[in-house]
Amino acid sequence: PKVPSPMDFIAKCGSIDVASSVEDASFIICHGADVVRGPGPDGEAAETSLGSFYADGSLDIIEPVLKQCCERNLRMVCANPDFVMVKPDGTKGHMPGKIARRYEELGGKVHYFGKPHVPHFEACIRDLGLEKGRVAHVGDSLHHDVAGANASGIPSVFVAGGIHREELGSKLGAVPDQKALEKLFETHAETPTHVVPMLKL
Repeated sequence: PKVPSPMDFIAKCGSIDVASSVEDASFIICHGADVVRGPGPDGEAAETSLGSFYADGSLDIIEPVLKQCCERNLRMVCANPDFVMVKPDGTKGHMPGKIARRYEELGGKVHYFGKPHVPHFEACIRDLGLEKGRVAHVGDSLHHDVAGANASGIPSVFVAGGIHREELGSKLGAVPDQKALEKLFETHAETPTHVVPMLKL
């Protein structure tokens, strides 16, 4: 996948001084799934690949860093709580929410901003300047997209060809069976207002 620098995101967050090591940090920002920023071989700040995390969810490279952060009781801000995403070819990519979840398992404290948390949806609606009835959230995750939209009181468009496609037993781009959809929604206790097989822009 394309590997943007974490600094591109940090620049959009306002005035934040970026630490070059865990020892110098005051908190952690977890946003991407490709690199971690920390001390390089020469001691200067550098970006290190997370290896195969995006492809297979391996935490081998980030785990030692998370343990160091736990030892310092650093709080994490997870700005992208998704666990997985589905790429155009139907394969899955692993996302920052898995890193944040592992940090909590190690004893770390995490503050989430993003789907499915209501403040994220409210901020988007506020920035759009529209009434809730004129906004619909589109996504493929019942846990993040549909749950967040339901909790925020806005319509949702569930993309059935995404991360739940295998559960539905449907082919990529095919309209799922009605009974399979009903069973899926009952299993996950979340029901969208609309369903589409795929979304292409």
